[in-house]
Amino acid sequence: MSVKLHIKKGDMVRVIAGDSKNKEGKVLSVDVEKQRAIVEGLNLCKKATKPSAQNPQGGIIEMEAPIHVSNLQVIDPASGKPTKIGRKLNENGKLVRYAKKSGEEIK
Repeated sequence: MSVKLHIKKGDMVRVIAGDSKNKEGKVLSVDVEKQRAIVEGLNLCKKATKPSAQNPQGGIIEMEAPIHVSNLQVIDPASGKPTKIGRKLNENGKLVRYAKKSGEEIK
């Protein structure tokens, strides 16, 4: 069963709950099955890595951990503030996302 999410790759979002609350970042990837998104520079965790061809030194690296989409809100392109997302048919008959605060279409 496929679920439509209000967040897509490339969106600017603000975290509304958790350790990274009130921080903003760009969505790098979305896992639709688990309803989680990875946001650039947020929810960082440390991971121990073995030496490999890409990382000959090995050691501890910091990487982004996924955040549940319910804890993210898309930033309105018009005002720069977090907003809820709606869906509507545009003049071409295509279903598009729009910001509920300003009514502006989100690309």
